Amino acid sequence: MSAGKYKALWLEGEHLVVIDQTRLPFSYETKRLITPEDAIGAIADMTVRGAGVIGNVGAFGVYLAAIATNGNLKQIEAISTKIRAARPTAVNLAWAVDRMLAVLKNSQNIIADARSEAIKICDEDVEHTEKIGDYGCKLIAQIAEDKAGMPVNILTHCNAGWLALVDRGTALAPIYAAHERGIDLHVWVDETRPRNQGANLTAWELGQQGIKHTIIPDNTGGLLMHSGMVDMCIVGADRVTRAGDVANKIGTYLKALAAKDNQVTFYVALPASTLDMAIADGRDIPIETRSSDEVLYMQGLNRAQELTTIRIAPQGSPALNYGFDITPARLVTGLITERGICPANERAIASMFPDLNTK
Repeated sequence: MSAGKYKALWLEGEHLVVIDQTRLPFSYETKRLITPEDAIGAIADMTVRGAGVIGNVGAFGVYLAAIATNGNLKQIEAISTKIRAARPTAVNLAWAVDRMLAVLKNSQNIIADARSEAIKICDEDVEHTEKIGDYGCKLIAQIAEDKAGMPVNILTHCNAGWLALVDRGTALAPIYAAHERGIDLHVWVDETRPRNQGANLTAWELGQQGIKHTIIPDNTGGLLMHSGMVDMCIVGADRVTRAGDVANKIGTYLKALAAKDNQVTFYVALPASTLDMAIADGRDIPIETRSSDEVLYMQGLNRAQELTTIRIAPQGSPALNYGFDITPARLVTGLITERGICPANERAIASMFPDLNTK
C-alpha cells in the first residue's frame, strides 16, 4: 500500500492516511489516523464512506489498537468491539474486524500480523474491484453493441467508486473499465440527498477520470427511465443477504421499482465481503438512523467561494434521516461480483459462494 493519485487510503509508517470525504469536492484534504479512536471517529463521522473502505479502515483500526496496547489481545478485542459498532449497516466493517481478530488469536507477533492482515484485506479488494469491473464491463459492451455505438446511459445511486472500495470501486468499476476500453458512455449521477454523495463524490470521481456525466435530483431517475434515457442501472451495496436483498443508500429501492416498471436492468455490484450469509430477509438488516441535521442543513460554497453550512428548513420542524433502504431481490437483475454475475436468489448465491454458506 502506497500513496497514489487514485487512493482512498494509504499507510505512512505506522499511521493510516485517508482522504477526508467530508471536504470533497471543494478541497482535497487528508487525515492522519494515529490511534484506534481516530479510526472509529473517521468511520462514524463519515470522513471515510463506502462499505469497502469502512471495512479497510476498521481493519487498520485493529492494527492501530495493536500498536496502542503493545499487542495485548484482550485490550485489542475490547477496542475492536467499539470499532465494529462505529457504523451498523455496512457488513464489511464487522467482517474485516472479525477477520483481523481471528488471525490475531493465533498470532505470535500481534502487531506485525495485524499490519500484514490489514494490508492483505486492502490488496484483495484491489483485485476484486478489477474483476468486478471486467464482469460488469461485458454488460456495458453488449448494450453498446446493441446500440450500434451510440452512448450507453448508465444511472447510479450514492457513491460506489474508488473512494468507497479500493482501488476501482464496485458500481463505478465497470464504468471505469468500459471507459478505458473506449466504449462511449454517459452516467446519470443521482444527487443522493441528504449527504449529496452523488453530487459531491461520484461526480468528482467521474470528472477526475474524464467520464461524461450529468448530476440529477434523485427523483428524476423515474422520468429518465420512462423516457428511454437510461440503458441500465448499477448501484453498490452496504449489505446483501444470502437471499439477495440489498441494503444501500436511501432511495435505491425507489430506483429499482422504477427500473422494473420500465424494463431497465438493475444490477448491484459488490465483493463477497458485502454478503451477509447469516441473514436471509432484508428486513433483518439494521438500518442506521443518522442525525436530522443532515436533512435540515446543507453544505456548499457561498458566492465568496467559502465552504459554509446553511439551514434549509423552518426552525422547529423535525426531520427523519434513515441512511439506507432495502431493495428486495425480486427487483435485482443480477449481482456483479468478483466471481461473476450471479442471479439475486438464495440458491444461486449459495452456489457461487459455497465457502461463505453459514446455514
